[in-house]
Amino acid sequence: MAVLTEEQTMLRDAARTWTREKSPVNALRKARDAKIGYEPGLWAEMGEMGWAGVIVPEAYGGSEFGYVGLGLILEETGRTLTSSPLLSTALAAASALVIGGSDAQKEAWLPKIAAGEITAALAVDEGAHHAPEATALSAKKTADGYVLSGSKTFVLDGLNADLFVVAAREAGKPGEADGVSLFLVPAGSKGLTVSDLQLADSRAHARLTLADVAVGADARLGGGFDTLEKTLDRARAGLAAEMLGQAAEAFDITLDYLKTRRQFGQLIGSFQALQHRAAKMYSELELSRSTVEAALAAIDAGANNVPELVSLAKARMGDTLHLISNEMVQMHGGIGMTDEHDAGLYMKRARVAEAALGGQTWHRDRYARIHGY
Repeated sequence: MAVLTEEQTMLRDAARTWTREKSPVNALRKARDAKIGYEPGLWAEMGEMGWAGVIVPEAYGGSEFGYVGLGLILEETGRTLTSSPLLSTALAAASALVIGGSDAQKEAWLPKIAAGEITAALAVDEGAHHAPEATALSAKKTADGYVLSGSKTFVLDGLNADLFVVAAREAGKPGEADGVSLFLVPAGSKGLTVSDLQLADSRAHARLTLADVAVGADARLGGGFDTLEKTLDRARAGLAAEMLGQAAEAFDITLDYLKTRRQFGQLIGSFQALQHRAAKMYSELELSRSTVEAALAAIDAGANNVPELVSLAKARMGDTLHLISNEMVQMHGGIGMTDEHDAGLYMKRARVAEAALGGQTWHRDRYARIHGY
């Protein structure tokens, strides 16, 4: 683990205490059964604690504490499978505004995000697989602004979002990066339909349909595809941090079980085969932790190898979480297959997180292309 500053340590410890007390895994069960995605009161508390404004500049009500700081919080929310708009709003949408927003756009939205007053969602993918360049949703220029037409799917926290940051194509054809920009579309816009999309992780995903949605010229963020790609890399790094927390907690729960479950008159943790499997999980977890921390630190430092480090982190973290979530179920035996136990919840969250914002294969391919392969 990287050496944390005193302020970072305090932030992590506060997040750990809060998630254990206010958002344990049972809170996910309640939200799932109530089909609400997340508890609005929890998001309001996150805003009060300043978590929603960790990467927001101080001029707009945030603390500008950086991506490493927000990653520490996401790791702790990942440990308890907390469902909240932290990743979609405080990281993805806020990043898009910080990177590509005009002064007016930042002034209009960032203070509300930092205060936890609104939620926002990044809408990029349109098919079964992550493919930003394949954006087909059109943005046609008009005298008053733009008209957006098309659809988006797998929009995290989109079901209850107040604002959507939508990738749309102004020029070119699907498969080309040039011509894609981000647009701000408020919920309730005429022609915008938001429908529920139930996934295995029980979070508030949505499908968007935009039928000639008119937005003003001031709805377009600057920077084109470069802004989108930088925003996605920040979201991918944050998701990897959340996945790190999920994997770490799944490992800790499994390790505790190995130390307490008795079979054939002895602790199952004394079986050499299970010891070897536990050692492999621990090794993979620590290696993956280093990649996540490196990616977040590179973003804060403005390094030129952010895409490379982010894809490395997302690919490795996907493999590690897949391994540990599988082993959690298998080592717990029959009870690991029941809804009563938490193992299944970790596995379901893992599978969706692996595929989100690019799966292992997507990021390995990207990593290879960056290195000229």
